[in-house]
Amino acid sequence: MQVSSLNEVKIYSLSCGKSLPEWLSDRKKRALQKKDVDVRRRIELIQDFEMPTVCTTIKVSKDGQYILATGTYKPRVRCYDTYQLSLKFERCLDSEVVTFEILSDDYSKIVFLHNDRYIEFHSQSGFYYKTRIPKFGRDFSYHYPSCDLYFVGASSEVYRLNLEQGRYLNPLQTDAAENNVCDINSVHGLFATGTIEGRVECWDPRTRNRVGLLDCALNSVTADSEINSLPTISALKFNGALTMAVGTSTGQVLLYDLRSDKPLLVKDHQYGLPIKSVHFQDSLDLILSADSRIIKMWNKNSGKIFTSLEPEHDLNDVCLYPNSGMLLTANETPKMGIYYIPVLGPAPRWCSFLDNLTEELEENPESTVYDDYKFVTKKDLENLGLTHLVGSPFLRAYMHGFFMDIRLYHKVKLMVNPFAYEEYRKDKIRQKIEETRAQRVQLKKLPKVNKELALKLIEEEEEKQKSSWKKKAKSLPNILTDDRFKVMFENPDFQVDEESEEFRLLNPLVSKISEKRKKKLRLLEQQEHREKEEEEEPEGKPSDAESSESSDDEKAWVEEVRKQRRLLQQEEKVKRQERLKEDQQTVLKPQFYEIKAGEEFRSFKDSATKQKLMNKTLEDRLKIEAKNGTLSVSDTTVGSKQLTFTLKRSEQQKKQQEAEKLHRQERKRLRRSAGHLKSRHRRGRSFH
Repeated sequence: MQVSSLNEVKIYSLSCGKSLPEWLSDRKKRALQKKDVDVRRRIELIQDFEMPTVCTTIKVSKDGQYILATGTYKPRVRCYDTYQLSLKFERCLDSEVVTFEILSDDYSKIVFLHNDRYIEFHSQSGFYYKTRIPKFGRDFSYHYPSCDLYFVGASSEVYRLNLEQGRYLNPLQTDAAENNVCDINSVHGLFATGTIEGRVECWDPRTRNRVGLLDCALNSVTADSEINSLPTISALKFNGALTMAVGTSTGQVLLYDLRSDKPLLVKDHQYGLPIKSVHFQDSLDLILSADSRIIKMWNKNSGKIFTSLEPEHDLNDVCLYPNSGMLLTANETPKMGIYYIPVLGPAPRWCSFLDNLTEELEENPESTVYDDYKFVTKKDLENLGLTHLVGSPFLRAYMHGFFMDIRLYHKVKLMVNPFAYEEYRKDKIRQKIEETRAQRVQLKKLPKVNKELALKLIEEEEEKQKSSWKKKAKSLPNILTDDRFKVMFENPDFQVDEESEEFRLLNPLVSKISEKRKKKLRLLEQQEHREKEEEEEPEGKPSDAESSESSDDEKAWVEEVRKQRRLLQQEEKVKRQERLKEDQQTVLKPQFYEIKAGEEFRSFKDSATKQKLMNKTLEDRLKIEAKNGTLSVSDTTVGSKQLTFTLKRSEQQKKQQEAEKLHRQERKRLRRSAGHLKSRHRRGRSFH
């Protein structure tokens, strides 16, 4: 028996444990119970309380003596007698059952609705009569005062079959395209049907007229709910004269007072699965709503969750045993679920021993079955050399490993590793040493790449922790612990090059600080090396030199910048001299080129230089450009490079420039000649 607790409400699962196959003889079953502990400890409340494959619906007769369940495969109905705690009869059917109804107080009158449009009537002796409805049915209800059966299904009509006259009556015409569920109020006989459009239509069977319409799809949408499709009505249940609960296909349960068209309460299952069934528990004012995954029990006045039950397999139907705390479920598994919740009510009369059993369990809580067993994986068995025991009674398969007796495990462990105690003792000594080291100055684990940068970040973090005003500010994430900058301390490509010009100009005083950090790094590496070789290490002494040094002033910074600039200029001069020597030593050899067909040869110089430039890399091309004077490289004050390019002129541009030059000269010559003519004309007029 499995016990679970939620919100301090204990739920006892009476159907957990191994189920024995039907083909086993009684003698073999008794022998298996003696050998297998799991079979011996299970509680079989009702004998053979299961289906061959799947159970679809389950109901209890009005007198509480019989439990009827339908399932597959093959389609059948089973009736269990609770007074005898065993199966009373089993009847096979022609097709699967959609739902059924018990018309009498016992099992003597049953109506089955099949998925092939047939309605089958059974009496106490067995099959009695079969008829058919025009459309596929989904649900039906029985109106006791008029002996009418109301069928709803894939049609806008509600079919009425009168059992007293034995004939169909005029159907009720609804406004919906299809109807999913229906129910009849046992107090005043109001008939309600849930439509595929998310509405509930209420009809008066006496006048056969519609008396009310509720738009549940609109009212089920709340601010917290996420709905991707139109909610349809999937469950419907009356309670008393004025209360009605409606379940939707999107997982909401709406509680209505028939005097209002607005819901009193909307409860969301948060799973988005259709509500399978809704039941009322009057003693504690609870509503039990179930979808295929979970059964939720909540207060109908406040909507507060009382408890919930989540079985291992999907649910098809839920039945609350009347006037008790027992819950029966039809699952997508051969076994039907039996749950006992003492808070909801006492155990039924036919299993009153459950109250005494649960009280004893609460008073004397037993240890779990696995306290005397050790869980081992396949790899553990290989290390212990016990793989030959797989399949024997010494190992019990469970999930990805096995359970074995803890005494056997300790014996084998001692034989395989006789020095286990020595290893345990060494581990304990190592732990004690590490505890004493924790009181000293702890060593910092530095990464392989950018050790100096990591040390700098660690020092900055320590300074922030020491300062009191930094604690009040918001704590920023550390780069060392941030996954976004993890590669910077792992990949050697991100190593900071401290010999580069940019780094030396931007960080002129880094040399002094880096020397301190390098010294500290060497000390840390030496301490780590000692830690690996020796068990203990001497305590380190703090460096007085570091604490005594003050920060550099502006004058020292300027001098360091000038010094770095002079060093860079000297290095550049040496590099230029080396390049010049290399150029002088190179001997040019004659090269021959073949002209392609269709191309015009202009000069060796242009074609050769173009070919060379095309084959060389960008770096080489920039060097050649710098030599030719078309590229000038200069350093800025902040240490970056500035490049200036002089574009070469093409032949076409040269011809165009020459033509423009000739044109300008011609215009100047024309202006001069025109000026001479004007001056001669003025002289002639003044002479006359």
